[in-house]
Amino acid sequence: MTPTTPTTPTTARPSAAASTVGAPVLEIRDLCVDYGLGPKAVRAITDACITLHRGEVLGLAGESGSGKSTLAYALTRLLRAPGVITDGEVLFHATGPDGAPAPMDLLAATPAELRRIRWSQLAVVFQSAMHALNPVARVDAQLTDALKAHRAGMTSAQRRERAVELLRMVGISEDRLRSYPHELSGGMRQRVMIAMALALEPQVVIMDEPTTALDVVTQREIIEELMLLKERLGFAIIFITHDLSLLIELADRIAIMYGGRIVEQADARQLFHAPRHPYSLGLLNSFPSLHGERVRMEGIPGSPPSLATLPSGCAFHPRCPYAMDRCREEVPVLMSPTGETGERTAACWLQDGRQEVPAPLALTASPAAAPTASTPTATLPAPQRPAGAAPSDGSPL
Repeated sequence: MTPTTPTTPTTARPSAAASTVGAPVLEIRDLCVDYGLGPKAVRAITDACITLHRGEVLGLAGESGSGKSTLAYALTRLLRAPGVITDGEVLFHATGPDGAPAPMDLLAATPAELRRIRWSQLAVVFQSAMHALNPVARVDAQLTDALKAHRAGMTSAQRRERAVELLRMVGISEDRLRSYPHELSGGMRQRVMIAMALALEPQVVIMDEPTTALDVVTQREIIEELMLLKERLGFAIIFITHDLSLLIELADRIAIMYGGRIVEQADARQLFHAPRHPYSLGLLNSFPSLHGERVRMEGIPGSPPSLATLPSGCAFHPRCPYAMDRCREEVPVLMSPTGETGERTAACWLQDGRQEVPAPLALTASPAAAPTASTPTATLPAPQRPAGAAPSDGSPL
């Protein structure tokens, strides 16, 4: 990898409780998305409700096909056909030209209104930097495009100076300004994408698997730089990934998706030490602890369901070791687990107070211990594999 400009030494990230978060900046309410029209339409997102606060890192996790990227592209109005937003509201608390709050429903916004806030207040780091960057445009041209569109008063020299500053912010030297994307390593291309997203200092940055296909050392460097920039600039992040162990370290709150629905939302520490949904517990037990006793990794049996033919009731019940008759018949709604308050919710009938909760789903999160990737979690009992299900490979992530 080409040497980069030295960055400030990093320290361990403070716990979620120590992070500074403010008022809501993005509110997603009952969002529904279909692929196709008419009776053959496939429901990809069902009644998604998420609130992102200023300065917060919200993690969005789940297996492939759970609806994470569809949710991100729908709320930014970047969803391509045959994707159709069929219901819901996405309220973005933007800042008007005079600096005063100017809330808007992104789903009802005009193209001109969307153009005004995209990149300047709401930015996206797309999945796979190799395909997101223009292969026939140099880095400097791609970095200054947004500046030309949103900062008409800037001179060419000022735009170049800003491009140099952006590259240095993400640890790349200015001699890479005239490079084409294919002349950069995977990690450098991803850093350029992050620099583009931060060019106008937006309020919200949506990151769709920004470290996919990168080696673990490069992943770590990018995440550390990203968190330093977040603390410095104060933007909020929606971080989408398959890697729940990564979210445990960097997110304030985590939302878990399965079969197009959000099945659990909780503080990162709460989710790590005391999950309330069997799917969350299965994901947590799919990555090993770095310390402690050696245990056999079980993973989650079977495969995620097809959105075109979802099971009746709870979509997770064919893979769940705790499934009851009610789970096979009724779709659970997001509810606060019995005895808990706040924003924590889980879509599981085991948490409605009518029956005894299995011990692994009734643990108490330790308020003193910050989540780390080496902290042991509860063990999911080895479930019986559903009839006809494919053998688990030990890691569904």
